Amino acid sequence: MPEIPSTSPPHKSGRGEDAGAQFVLESKGKWWHAGYHLTTAIVGPTILTLPYTFRGLGWALGFFCLTAMGVVTFYSYFLMSLVLDRCEKEGRRHIRFRELAADVLGSGWMFYFVIFIQTAINTGVGIGAILLAGECLEIMYSSLSPHGSLKLYHFIAMVTAIMIVLAQLPTFHSLRHVNLGSLFFSLGYSALVVGACIHAGASKESPPRDYSLVASKSARAFNAFTSISIIAAIFGNGILPEIQATLAPPATGKMLRGLLLCYAVIFVTFYSVAVAGYYVFGSSSSSNILKSLMPDVGPALAPLWVLGLAVVFVLLQLLAIGLVYSQVAFEIMEKHSADVNQGMFSKRNLIPRLFLRALYMVACGFFAAMLPFFGDISGVVGAIGFIPLDFVLPMLLYNKTHKPAKLSYTYFINNTIIVIFSGVGIVGTFSTIRKLILDANRFKLFSSDVVD
Repeated sequence: MPEIPSTSPPHKSGRGEDAGAQFVLESKGKWWHAGYHLTTAIVGPTILTLPYTFRGLGWALGFFCLTAMGVVTFYSYFLMSLVLDRCEKEGRRHIRFRELAADVLGSGWMFYFVIFIQTAINTGVGIGAILLAGECLEIMYSSLSPHGSLKLYHFIAMVTAIMIVLAQLPTFHSLRHVNLGSLFFSLGYSALVVGACIHAGASKESPPRDYSLVASKSARAFNAFTSISIIAAIFGNGILPEIQATLAPPATGKMLRGLLLCYAVIFVTFYSVAVAGYYVFGSSSSSNILKSLMPDVGPALAPLWVLGLAVVFVLLQLLAIGLVYSQVAFEIMEKHSADVNQGMFSKRNLIPRLFLRALYMVACGFFAAMLPFFGDISGVVGAIGFIPLDFVLPMLLYNKTHKPAKLSYTYFINNTIIVIFSGVGIVGTFSTIRKLILDANRFKLFSSDVVD
């Protein structure tokens, strides 16, 4: 059990004898490195579900929700960076979300609440990344060998083996080149998917365009809230303090530039994929637009080399995403297993690192193979986890540290966001749990069929 941070002001760097901080969260990065990390944490293959979210919202509401979520999350992350900057100026540079929340809000239980939510989100993303990467390999394998004997769990095992090797990169900062590649991969598969959708829309096999919503008002409401929860999870990033920790001090002002880089990529990728996919497939959009382009019955609706290259880019980026969201687990492990007084690569620290990180990846791979219906579970985790971390806590932390006047616009906006997104989180949790229950009869352990 992690120890509760002291309520007395920590030392200037917040690191001291903490091996997790000294090793995993070493502060050497530039602002553009933070931009790479942020982009990998937010812009992932989940954007391929955006046409599906429009299917539950329609054109007008879909555009509104996508734009509103982008504006609110940028504002939220900017406020978080201001809170971290204020604490650093006061001599309390926080490098972990859980310690920041506990210090600013003055609550020991908040420490455990944040670490629980972070662990659920990060482990969930790790499991999901391995599952989706295994699915990408299976797609390529089945296209080359339709009657092959390999199953989904075989490919998950392959991905897990690769992740065990990559997980040995010792620090978050050492992922900067990996995450630069991830940024280009996201731009690459987004461009390929948009091009494939344009080709599909112009082909004779193009599906009829139907943008109507379901007739039942209750089902329409549930679908809308499920879509909003998915969009919130797509924009979610529960590790911003840890990303800011990788910046060389002083970190003040650098995070804003990293956020601007990240959101420039978001603008290009999110809107292009959402519009192109929904325009072509409308109410028949699959939860992954690649599945719409490669239907189970009939020919592919775009050149196979285009779709194949997109799948390769997705696969490669998933490896980076799995690594980024594992960093919190790694720093927790090293905080309790490593000796900061010995070198990062000393035998005393290297052997536990190799063993514990391999064990963590094996556990994620095992659950990915066992639960190929994890998409539904991650929807619930997204509604429960991302919304409090990204839409509630940053506003509370800002109000506490900067103390805006209660009649100011800032105070009003912050509290409005807290109220609205708390409600969205509650309803979104209910709607995603409802979908989980409806899909329960399709769940099979160690199945080769991934449930949408």
